[in-house]
Formats: sequence, structure tokens, C-alpha cells
Amino acid sequence: MRRKIPPLQTLVCFDAAARHESYTRAAQELSLTQSAVSRQIGALEAFLGVALFRRTRHGVALTASGAAYARQITKRLEAMERDTLDAMSHQGEGGSISLAAVPTFATRWLIPRLPGFAALHPDVTVHIETRTRPFLFADAEFDAALYAGTPAQVANWAGTRAQLLLHEDVVPVCSPTLLPRGKAVTPAAIAKLPLLQQSTRPDIWRQWFDAQEVDAPNARGGPRYELFSMLAAGAAHGLGVALMPTMLVADELARGDLVVACARPLAGERNYYLVTSDRADPSPLLEVFSDWMLALCT
Repeated sequence: MRRKIPPLQTLVCFDAAARHESYTRAAQELSLTQSAVSRQIGALEAFLGVALFRRTRHGVALTASGAAYARQITKRLEAMERDTLDAMSHQGEGGSISLAAVPTFATRWLIPRLPGFAALHPDVTVHIETRTRPFLFADAEFDAALYAGTPAQVANWAGTRAQLLLHEDVVPVCSPTLLPRGKAVTPAAIAKLPLLQQSTRPDIWRQWFDAQEVDAPNARGGPRYELFSMLAAGAAHGLGVALMPTMLVADELARGDLVVACARPLAGERNYYLVTSDRADPSPLLEVFSDWMLALCT
């Protein structure tokens, strides 16, 4: 049975016009005339029986139906482009995996270990995009997610199954220039140093000082950064002390750019998980990757 799908060129024109909300700019992007883009949009609206754009004083704007359709079409075109690039690069034989990952974990932990996976599976390509929050697998083109969250957050992620990879214990780290003779100090001494805060975990320093039974009036003070990578950079440049998982600053610790300011870790509320959809059995390729990840973490 013939699929009820508009011609690809029509969808490409619609995608460009929707992103720019301009037939003229879409035409410039696609090296077409404005009238050619207009005809393609008109043909698509006739095919769908839905108005996708409305005329304005300044050109065109998406209708509500057009905006909803554009969100879906853009994702499908991006997926087709990825599949096409895989085929063009002769990677189709081994296949590919698309991962959503929290950025610092991907950059500092996963990517340095991927050469080991590539050595075992040279025909498999691993694509990575950053995501920090749960999403619907049905609306995304990801095979799995590497997610940092609490057990409750993972349990509440609808339509998924999760495998625990690593626990996240955090420890104070800083530039050795902040410490007397570059040596570790007591929790009370940490309380007197400038503290670097993670904006997504505003109470983490308070929890660490409470666990050490130390009074720290400034536990919530100091500059705030969103990502662990930002905290690591700030700490390495002497801006203050940061609470970091040592696995994410292993290189800085090995080089001496960072030192453990006080060797008293705090069991973090969050862990790292491999999350997949529970709507279907994982592909053989994803099972291979999952087994490799689990072997690394045990």
C-alpha cells in the first residue's frame, strides 16, 4: 500500500520556511525562488487539508497546526539526515547508536573510554547529544540515555527502564594555590574558603558541612555554575572549592591542577544510569553497548 507521505522536497521547503517563518529566507537557504517555495507550501497544505501558515503584514507566520507539524517534521528530517550520513560513510554494516547524555559525564568519563569500545566493535558508530532532563523516547531519536538523577527521578521517568551504572560520591577539590603548602585541610578550614556552587544542587555544600558537623554560615554563598565542567574549570583557576565526583576530575587531579582539599566524601543523592525505553526489547547492538558499559562500571 502506498504510504501517505508528501514528497520529500515539499517537506524540506516546509522545514526551512517554518524555521525562518519566511518564504524568502527559506528560498535563499535552499537556492530556490520565493515563488517555488510558496508553491511547495501550497501543495503541502492542499495535501494535508490544513493551513500551515497565515499571512501577516511582515510576511508569514506558522499557525498552531503548522507549528505542531513543523516540530515533528524537523525531527524526522534530522533522523533521515543522520541515517543518510551513516550510509554515506559506509557505517551501515555495523550500525550506530544514538545516546542522550549529561554533558560532563559524556565528555570526561564516557568519551575517553570509547576507544576501548571502538577497538572491540570497529563498525559501530556512537552518536552523542547532550540532554540533562528526562524526555519521551517516543518523541526522540535516541536509543538510550546516560542520565544523572536520584532514584526517585529515575523511577518517575515514564516509559523507561534504568540500569544503575555508578554512584556519585562528591569530595571538595580546589587549586593547590588555595591551600597552605597545597595540603589538605579540615572541614572547618574549608568553611572559611570561597565556595563554588552548582546551581542545580543549591544545598550540596550545606549537606556536606552538616555531615562533618561543622558550622558554615556561608554554605550557600559563592558563584553558581550549572555544569560540573564549569565547576572544575573555576576550581582549577583558583576561584574556590568545588564539590566534585573524583571520576569527573581525574585528569585535573593527575596533573595537579586540582587537589582534594579534604578527603571526606559525601554520598551523593544522584547516581548515573543507562536509561532505555520499556516499550520494546533493546536492539542487539544496544545490548552489546549496555553490556560494555556495565562491565566498565562493575
